Parts: sequence; structure tokens; C-alpha cells
Amino acid sequence: MQERKIYGRREGAVGHVVFNNPAKLNAVSLDMWDGFVGLLKDYEKDPAIRCVVVSGAGGKAFVSGADISKFESERANAEAQVRYDLISKQGYEALYDLPKPTIAKITGYCIGGGMNLAACCDMRFCGEGARFGIPAARLGLGYGFLRIERLSRIIGLPRAMEFLFTARQYSAKEAYEMGLVNAVAPDAELDALVAKTTDAIAQNAPLTIALAKAAAREIAKPESQQDHKKLEVLAKGCFDSEDYKEGRTAFMEKRKPVFKGR
Repeated sequence: MQERKIYGRREGAVGHVVFNNPAKLNAVSLDMWDGFVGLLKDYEKDPAIRCVVVSGAGGKAFVSGADISKFESERANAEAQVRYDLISKQGYEALYDLPKPTIAKITGYCIGGGMNLAACCDMRFCGEGARFGIPAARLGLGYGFLRIERLSRIIGLPRAMEFLFTARQYSAKEAYEMGLVNAVAPDAELDALVAKTTDAIAQNAPLTIALAKAAAREIAKPESQQDHKKLEVLAKGCFDSEDYKEGRTAFMEKRKPVFKGR
């Protein structure tokens, strides 16, 4: 039986998505994008899943970008590139638009498409051996507006330009200093660092978190396109929820609340 190139697993309230192509440093092909979107849709519909962690198998890479060995079959010309961009964009947007918190757990190389994938997550944690870069200028690839915008919102436009113009790789320490990652841990301690964060998320009120994420996505839009009415509806849902009552009661009774997302 052929090993799956992308798979999901559940650990309590956490849904994991693992890119499993370690022989090619978790490079991504079109069929892997399709599986990625399916997993995210399943986690979105499952109320037991409170957050999602994206990672790469093997320890040597998070995602090293597109599978260059498939360029001749998947991206040989402008027409093929349009098709590839459409399919890969569905994957990136499914991750970016997921209403639940998302975390990129980064080990080893986070290159090209891996950078874009990480930028679509809400938080990024990496091991000390992680390396970050965008080699598009060395391959002659076009790097589109949306990818540059999302990266620049995280690290600023001058730093994003440095990534693209030089095509060089950056260390975990440099990534932390520029704000690309939330924290860095020794590689052996990265799982524990991420688990500490997901545990905290899982204990908190899902409706409050969903509102916070929805607000963050609106902030990223031009002011003229922001949907404040949508946020008002979500805020009202928080105050009308069983979780709000549970939170108040637990506070008065000096105990941890048990939130159910309703």
C-alpha cells in the first residue's frame, strides 16, 4: 500500500495535518493540495476540533515548496501554471479562511510555498534548526500579490522585499527577530511548545476565539471592504451563548469553565 503524501490525525481537541513527502523535503504536488483541502473541511465541520496544527513529516522540512520534479508535467507553461495556481490557491485560502485557530509547526526547511503556507496560519512556531526562504528569483517564478501582501503584513514590506530580492535563507533566530515566528524552541522541545499553546486554546471559549479570528481577517481587508455587521452578529452570538453563562458562573465559583461552543 502506497504511503499517503498528506494525512490527518486527531489528538483530543487538536486536528493535525501532516505533509508526508520527506524524501522530497515535503514538496507539494497537485494531488496533495486536494487532500489538504479535504482535511481542513472535515476539521471545520467537527465541533470537537478547537484548533489545527500544520506540520511536515521527517523533521528535515516543514514544506519546501512545490515539487520541482513535477514542473514539466504540472507547470511547464503559462496555461499549466494558471491551473496549478488555481488548485494551490484553493489550499492556501482554505487554510487562511478556516474559522478555527491554525498553527504552523516548523522544523527544517520552510521554503517557497512553505512560506506561503506558514503565512496563512495564525501562529508559527519553529525549531532551532528551521530555515526560511523564498527562492522564486532563482527559478524565474512569478510571486503574486496575495503572497507578498500576507508576508508583508507579518514582517513588514521591506523585509518581504529582502526575502524576494535576495532569495537567501534565514535562520530561526532571524525569523523570530523579524516577527515571522511567535517562538523558537530546541527541536526536541517543539512539540511540547506547540502542545502548550493548543491546550490553552482548547480550554477557552470557541465562539470568542472565532470572533477574534473573524475580526483579524476583516482587519486584513481594505477598510472599505470590512464587514463590521458580520462581527456584530458574531459578538451578539457570544453574549447570547451558553458559554458566556458558563464563563460567568465558573468565575463566581472559582473553577475552570467548561466551554462547549454554543
